[in-house]
Amino acid sequence: MEFRQVKSKDQKYIQAFGKHLRKLRKDNDLSQEDLANDADIPINQIGRIDRAEVNTTISTMRAISKALNIHITDLFNFDKKS
Repeated sequence: MEFRQVKSKDQKYIQAFGKHLRKLRKDNDLSQEDLANDADIPINQIGRIDRAEVNTTISTMRAISKALNIHITDLFNFDKKS
C-alpha cells in the first residue's frame, strides 16, 4: 500500500505536530514501535504522523497521549511557541 503526503492548507501545522510528537516520544526514550505498542495503534501510523504524512484523528491522539501519560492538550503545546 502506498501513502501519499497530506495536501492541506495546514501542512506546516501538521509538520509541527509531527516534530513535537517525535520530541515527546524521544524525551520519553520511546521508539516508534514502543509508542505504537503502548498506544495500541499500528507502528506505521506513528511513523506517518512523525513525518507529517497524515492528518491524524482525535482518537489516535487520545491513544498517544494516554501512552505518553500526558493530557491530550500537551500534544498541542508546540503551537504556543509560534
